[in-house]
Amino acid sequence: MDIKTHLDIDQALCGRPFVVEPGRAVVHLQTTDRMRADAKGLVHGGFVFGAADYAAMLAVNDPHVVLGSTSLRFTAPVKVGETVACEAVIHTAEGRKRVLSISARVGPSEVLRGEMTAFVLDKHVLD
Repeated sequence: MDIKTHLDIDQALCGRPFVVEPGRAVVHLQTTDRMRADAKGLVHGGFVFGAADYAAMLAVNDPHVVLGSTSLRFTAPVKVGETVACEAVIHTAEGRKRVLSISARVGPSEVLRGEMTAFVLDKHVLD
């Protein structure tokens, strides 16, 4: 895996790369008690979103990729201790724009699905 983007990301919070190949990436997020939203062990959706976003950035895998927009639906809850597998696949690449299909699963159960749009910039977004 030749990772070229988001090199300093906290993988404990955003997931660990499992597959990184041209146009596709899979990130595994091991949920922990730090992600707990309530006494029943519900994982805050922002952590699942973060893992999906990280998968999208890795699928594009450019040092200057940024997320532009999302259209995602949470389809099931995630509990502390579960591992979420987030997959991102580029299905459209036009100029700087990349449109990706996103899915996240806990075992065989889908927990999130949708689309993200990313853009490849000429330089770092903060430059």
